[in-house]
Amino acid sequence: MSAPAGFPWGEVMAFGLGRLAWPPEHFWAATPREIAAALRAHQAPQRGPAPERGALAALMDAYPDATEPRGCHDGR
Repeated sequence: MSAPAGFPWGEVMAFGLGRLAWPPEHFWAATPREIAAALRAHQAPQRGPAPERGALAALMDAYPDATEPRGCHDGR
C-alpha cells in the first residue's frame, strides 16, 4: 500500500502568494476553506468578453441609473 500524498504546499502557496498576490500575513491567516473558496472562484468558467463600447453605451441608454434611491418616492 502506498503512502497518502502530502499536502501540496508549493501549489497552494503559489496560488495564494502568486496568483492572488496576497501578502504573506493574509495568506497565513486564511483558513483552508477560505483558500479553497478563492481557488474555486478562480476556476469558475469565464462569462465571456466584456461588451464593446457601443454595446455598453446602448445598454446604459436603455437602462440608466436611478436618480433617486429606490423607495424614496414618498413626496417628502
